[in-house]
This record gives sequence, C-alpha cells and structure tokens, in this order.
Amino acid sequence: MQRKLLDTLWQLQQNQNFESTDILLTSELSADEGQALQLQLLERWLNEGETLGGWKIGMTSGESRDALGPGIRPFGFVLKSRLLQSGATIPRPNLYRGGVENELCFVMKDALGAGATATSAVTAIAGAAPGFEINQKRLPPGCNAGVRVADNLSNWGIVAGEIVAAPANLDDLAVTLYRDPAEASPRQEQPVGCVESQGHIDDHYESLAVLARRLHDFGHELQPGQWVITGAYEKHPFEVGDFRGHFSSGIGDVRVSLSA
Repeated sequence: MQRKLLDTLWQLQQNQNFESTDILLTSELSADEGQALQLQLLERWLNEGETLGGWKIGMTSGESRDALGPGIRPFGFVLKSRLLQSGATIPRPNLYRGGVENELCFVMKDALGAGATATSAVTAIAGAAPGFEINQKRLPPGCNAGVRVADNLSNWGIVAGEIVAAPANLDDLAVTLYRDPAEASPRQEQPVGCVESQGHIDDHYESLAVLARRLHDFGHELQPGQWVITGAYEKHPFEVGDFRGHFSSGIGDVRVSLSA
C-alpha cells in the first residue's frame, strides 16, 4: 500500500496532469509514517541525480501552527537545483497550483543535529536572508495530514536574497509582501500585507533546534551550506508578475518573478 502511495506521490511531483487521487484521499498516515515516506521520495530524487540543498520545518506559523497536534513540527526537504537567488524568474506553468510565501531563510555554517538547542542553533548558522518559499499544492483537498507530510509539505523550492548577520532577537521582525501584477498598466507595486513575528510564528532559533533534533531521529542532520526556512509570513497565490518581500530588522529584500 505504501509503495503504491509513494509511486503516486512521485508521479504527482513530476506531472501536474497525473490523476490517481483515490489512494491519496484514502491513505491514513501518522506524521512519522509520512516523514519516513517523504525520505523515500527524497531518495528517488537523489537517484535521479538531484542533490539535497536544504530543509524546511512546518506547522510553525499562522493557521497551520500545531495543525498536527501541539508541538508537532514535521520537516520537508529542498532540492539544491531549486535553491534560487533573489531576482529569479520561474515559469508560472511549471508550478501547478500554490503560492509564494515570505519566509526567513538561514544558511548553515556548522552541522547541527542531536541535542541541538536554540543557543547552539545561533552559533551554527552563517547568517539569515530574506526569502520566499515556492509552495506547490499538488494534493487534492481532503488528504490526511500524514500524506501532506509525505508529499514534502508542498515544497517546490526557495528563493533567497543576500545573507546578512542574523539578529539575536527576531521577535520584532515584520515582513511585508508586495506584488506587481503583469496585467497592471502602468506597472505599479502594490502591498499585499504585513505580518509581524510576535504571536504569529515560533521562535526561529528554537525552530532550527527542533528541526535538527527531528532530522536526527530520522538519520539526518543540518549540514554546512544548507538553506533552511522556518515558517510563513505573508503569502499570495501564484500569478504572473513580480513579487517582493521586505524584511525589517536590517534583513532586507527578496524578489521573484513568475513568467507566463
């Protein structure tokens, strides 16, 4: 049963027109079962010549916080070929359904694994960067939460700006998302919204530590050079046009364009 589910998820990640929804809607997986299946999905990508580029930690912010239960924070992987620099252009047809989400991106300097704490996470990072998660909704509505974990928590990739020294305290961080829709004439950037950290998202350094410990439970750890995102701020559905995220606290801006 799980082999068939894995085959279905593998096909779905590569072909938006692949239709095999029954097993997706009827499978009941725990978060841990979904996590193990997700790592088998990663193994398939690696066997195809891809390289692991980083990780995300999920269920840390907004309405998704604690969606699997209090304190349960699943992880997802990010392929190195999908770690993109600010200013990248991504063809909109490649992305199925989904949206862009502003997220703080950390770059690892040292390995971080078993026994990680928020304090050790601070010293293990090279810095932080303003980022976007490109979040691709591949599953039909109504799937079990464990299946969502198995499908890599909807990740497609990350776009990140310049790495800066990460502030010791990120409680005051505010993130504003702007869009410049392609159909606007004349083109004019419009604010989507602004979200503050306080009350919205888990402590970022604690999230890094939780991620490192959970990865260790599944035989992995954060490695130097990997990118890590820790939870969504403002978001917007995919549409052709330009997007900019502004991160306060001296972190700066990140941009991505979706082309027709």
